Amino acid sequence: MDEETPLINTRPTSSESRISNSKLFLAVFSAVLGNFNFGYSLVYPSPVLIQLNSPDGDPRLRMDTHQAAWFGSVYALGAAAGGLGVMLLNDLIGRKLSIMMSAVPSTIGYLLMGGAVDLWMLHLGRFLTGVAGGMTAGSIPVYISEISHKAVRGALGSCPQITSVFGTLTLYALSLRVPWRWLAVAGELPAVLMVVLLVFMPYSPRRLLSLGREEQAEKALRWLRGKHYDTHAEFNTIRRSINTMGTVTWSQLATPVYCRPIAISVIMRFLQQMTGITPILVYMQPIFAKSKVSLEPRYDAVIVGAVRLFSVAVAACLMDKAGRKALLYASSMLMFLSTLTLTINSHTTPCPPGPAPPNVTMSLDYSSHNDVGSTATTFIPLISTVVFIFGYAMGWGPITWLLMSEVLPLVARGVASGMCVTVSWLTAFAVTHAFTHLVDLYGLYVPYLWFMVVCVLCLLFNAVCIPETRSRSLEEIENYFRTGRTFTISEDHSTAPTMIK
Repeated sequence: MDEETPLINTRPTSSESRISNSKLFLAVFSAVLGNFNFGYSLVYPSPVLIQLNSPDGDPRLRMDTHQAAWFGSVYALGAAAGGLGVMLLNDLIGRKLSIMMSAVPSTIGYLLMGGAVDLWMLHLGRFLTGVAGGMTAGSIPVYISEISHKAVRGALGSCPQITSVFGTLTLYALSLRVPWRWLAVAGELPAVLMVVLLVFMPYSPRRLLSLGREEQAEKALRWLRGKHYDTHAEFNTIRRSINTMGTVTWSQLATPVYCRPIAISVIMRFLQQMTGITPILVYMQPIFAKSKVSLEPRYDAVIVGAVRLFSVAVAACLMDKAGRKALLYASSMLMFLSTLTLTINSHTTPCPPGPAPPNVTMSLDYSSHNDVGSTATTFIPLISTVVFIFGYAMGWGPITWLLMSEVLPLVARGVASGMCVTVSWLTAFAVTHAFTHLVDLYGLYVPYLWFMVVCVLCLLFNAVCIPETRSRSLEEIENYFRTGRTFTISEDHSTAPTMIK
């Protein structure tokens, strides 16, 4: 066993300059294929609802408002269940195996939807793909943060959101030409590829060290950093952090060192969903149909998906330069301005003439789009939605995932990340289910007004509660919450209170 060395400051060392990131990038790519599937499955109802309710759709699978609300929102219930499951699996079998296991409900769910002959098959398949999404959401960000070094952790921490957005865009693009059953078949491929690649990837060094497997942990760290990297300093830093912790109990989660980062993570996930991002993505094509945008809703969805992908890529480039808080401020302001515009537009724009059925897919007669108001007016919902998606995707989208994996203490990370995912998706279910009925009763005005108020709360929460974690190691971030005042780790760090088993 090497003698433990004092912890060093955050300035790059000569060994860090010889890091090779190629294998680290491969490991991250293998993991985030699960997020690609997550983004793909999340927005599956957007084109499918329109195809199911079209004149040539299968009459056995037609949906009214109530059934469409469940089809759109039951995914979130599945994701909440997956989040609860991953609370146990993260610590029981590890992050990597938890990610791999998500392929099972995902594959079964897509098979059910692709071969559906009754509504229960669509709903059950949607629920199972949600379970897979909850499992990946609670394990992939943690796995990435634990295998990454601080120089690239911000950029790599954005990868789950980037691949999720790319999955969403892929679904929107395929829906332009591919029937809805084949969309389900295509959704199975990323999960299978993910399992095959992850078989050859290492476990998290922090996870291995927490199990006492020091030799395996050192080999995993060397594999991730490259053969020319001296793992001694980083290995001892991780080991020292783990050795100062015991087993956390539920009562000890109430202490500030744990409750503060957990509360920040949970509230961020709650506010993230309350902005309305999930119902907007899930029902994007029906929303644009009701908004009477000049373009056909399916093309509007592709435009928004492309902008979302671009904005997440911008966020990844700026994450370790501008900092987390600056991007969150910009994100909150853009979302506020766009929802304010959407609220005013939906309140002042008259409803289209003639009776409309109480159905989530109402106003799907595209032939009248160019007759409703001027071209400039009918493009306002599209432009405002693009701005909303751009703002969300450069801040509250990726940074919420990243901060969850950064601020949660290692000893409680498995349970706490599952808790965050569960809260997030229970909120998403409530918002998505309520959205359909609110639109049916009041139009888009009331939901947009609600989302605008939440954006103001996001701005205030960032100003008061969220710390700046840019260029900080996971151990320094833990020290900030332990001391309540500083990221700097002193040499008497070992005197910090340890957890009681």
